[in-house]
Amino acid sequence: MFTGIIEGVGEVKQIKKPSNLPDKGLSLEIASGSLDLSDVAIGDSIAVNGVCLTVTELHDDLFSADVSQETLGCTHGLDQQGNRVNLEKAMRLSDRLDGHLVSGHVDGTGKVVNFEPVGKSVMLTIQTPEPLLKFIAQKGAITVNGVSLTVNQVSGDKFSINLIPHTLSATTLNELVFGAKVNLETDMLARYVARLITISK
Repeated sequence: MFTGIIEGVGEVKQIKKPSNLPDKGLSLEIASGSLDLSDVAIGDSIAVNGVCLTVTELHDDLFSADVSQETLGCTHGLDQQGNRVNLEKAMRLSDRLDGHLVSGHVDGTGKVVNFEPVGKSVMLTIQTPEPLLKFIAQKGAITVNGVSLTVNQVSGDKFSINLIPHTLSATTLNELVFGAKVNLETDMLARYVARLITISK
């Protein structure tokens, strides 16, 4: 489990296609950037742009993780060498929950349709796949590329978020442009409520 509070920005340094991955997945080598790896062990989980990955190797300021073809099919950016990525270590039960409960299981990708400065902040608008819309509510929580954010407005198949200066400086969201794809994870509680409503009918 994660909180969506980014601890560092890293970079996908190398991508390999090892023969031991049965489903044509990839092995990634990721530079940890400002993320402290001193308390990380092989087998631990790290969210990479919102995707929960298992550490398979550790080398100073680098870690490796395998990504399945299924994960690659429903996310964006993990298979791009040189891509800068938001990083967060799995939370401890004793940690403060400053963001919201995030599983690291991406629901799908959205598309940036507006990235407009408003004073020192930025208004980000994302076009969303129709199946995810029922889980997105005004003032509700959503994760964009691993970052816990609050939805300002929902209109049709789009939702908007106000990105404050701290979020822009501490994550890769300041690098978004029109048409960019982003990884989306909807609020876990919203998904469970929707499921309960469905099976109770």
